[in-house]
Amino acid sequence: MNGYSHEEEIMSAIRRATILKLASAAYEMDLGVMTGLLTRDENGRWRIGNQDLNTWLEKHAAAEVVLVLGSLEDEQPIQTRTCRTCGRDYTDLECPTCRTNRIRLRGRA
Repeated sequence: MNGYSHEEEIMSAIRRATILKLASAAYEMDLGVMTGLLTRDENGRWRIGNQDLNTWLEKHAAAEVVLVLGSLEDEQPIQTRTCRTCGRDYTDLECPTCRTNRIRLRGRA
């Protein structure tokens, strides 16, 4: 037993899934996405998985960037939000009901 309640485990899984969905959306936009364990090698260079973070940052030197870092081990609780369009509660990046309707109405479903 890990000491977490069933509800806490579910919320942790939802948070992890939400972070991965955000990374997937960034990847689909052809943005730089790295996933893996954040470590420092013997030369002091930061790595994410087997990718050198320093090299990636050097490629983008002097560019205006947005860096989003999400720990998949973060136990921060997820906030339930209420959609301003349909009024339903959700915990995802956007209201899944409205997203489904948007896709359907645009003819992509």
